[in-house]
Amino acid sequence: MEKITVTALIALPVSEAWDFYTDPQHVVKWNHASTDWHCPEAVNDLRVGGNFSYRMEAVDGTIGFDFSGTYTEVVPLKVIAYTIGDRSARVEFIEEGDATSVVVTFDTEDDNPIEMQRAGWQAILDNYKKYAEGLK
Repeated sequence: MEKITVTALIALPVSEAWDFYTDPQHVVKWNHASTDWHCPEAVNDLRVGGNFSYRMEAVDGTIGFDFSGTYTEVVPLKVIAYTIGDRSARVEFIEEGDATSVVVTFDTEDDNPIEMQRAGWQAILDNYKKYAEGLK
């Protein structure tokens, strides 16, 4: 399995960047790769052994899936790591003065080309940045 990393610099302090990334009321606003998709539901039990589930659906309702996993590491305001089946992902929040670098590293899957996966995860992270910075 190959690992891919995507990043975004968020013009917010770590505490705010963390909240916008983890609070389900915010996750549903940014967790999609394109405007023809949305995230109508998010559940997040942010603790080691806790689970998350984000419902991803086409806006027209023709297709959807649950993106869910189990947390393996949670260091508040610093690190979130989780498994999705046999794959893993890690999200790091790095203080950069008044801003926060969010670095997401994840295992690839076999169903889609690697560049498509990278583009999709980056698009979601870019939506998160746009949403979070738009609320400051």
